[in-house]
Amino acid sequence: MKSFQDKVAAITGAGSGMGRELAIELAKQGCHLALSDVNEQGLAQTMSLLKAYPVRVTSTRLDVSQREAVYAWADAVVREHGKVNLIFNNAGVALGSTLEGVAYEDFEWIMNINFWGVVYGSKAFLPHLRASGDGHIINTSSIFGLFAVPANGCYNASKFAVRGFSECLRQEMELTAAPVSVTSVHPGGIKTNIAQAARMSSNLDGLLAKDGQSARDNFDKLFITSANRAARIILKAVRGNKRRVLVGPDAKFMDLLVRLLPSAYQRLVTAGARMQARRSL
Repeated sequence: MKSFQDKVAAITGAGSGMGRELAIELAKQGCHLALSDVNEQGLAQTMSLLKAYPVRVTSTRLDVSQREAVYAWADAVVREHGKVNLIFNNAGVALGSTLEGVAYEDFEWIMNINFWGVVYGSKAFLPHLRASGDGHIINTSSIFGLFAVPANGCYNASKFAVRGFSECLRQEMELTAAPVSVTSVHPGGIKTNIAQAARMSSNLDGLLAKDGQSARDNFDKLFITSANRAARIILKAVRGNKRRVLVGPDAKFMDLLVRLLPSAYQRLVTAGARMQARRSL
């Protein structure tokens, strides 16, 4: 897909952050948009920012963890736009907790959104993407889908799962000569509200930070790439039909580190976590 002109893109998590910036950048390039988010206020703000562009834009409140709702939205997008060429499975949440202490309800919550939301979005839109003759699935994994860090095991699990699902789906599309491609996105620290909106378990208090808010603030300090910059990198990768896109210098550095030290990197991460804890407590 060398051009987004007159294409139709569906985006989850479009009410803020990368989802909003993807919508704006696509609108600039003449792409029609179907936007969704569980946050209706944020979604309305995104819609208002798109009024300046001569493209058709629709919006739907959507909880991506609800399979039937995702399928209904996919069908609605085609009814409203006549077709759909791209699905950006971008919605995601964060959870800070030890794996030993995490409540199953919290673990299920993050997996239902971060992983199953991607599965539902991919499978619901796939028949429509095939019918378009020029389709692309873009699934947001994470830098934490490439390496593991303490206190983020549930997030790691969800993002590693997205990576595996996306890479396998890409191979299957190629084996069947489908007119659909797949790109796995691995952002580093992107300046969004995901850290401040994260659920933080009290089992982390005194382990890596003084309390949950301190842990959120520590993560915020690692966010170095703007959401707009991330969106432009992702869209460039889609035009280039890349299998994987690393977003930000931190993502590129950690990818290289894990390639060079596939097991030993864990010692470095643990040492870094200890240093961060001493500064925070």
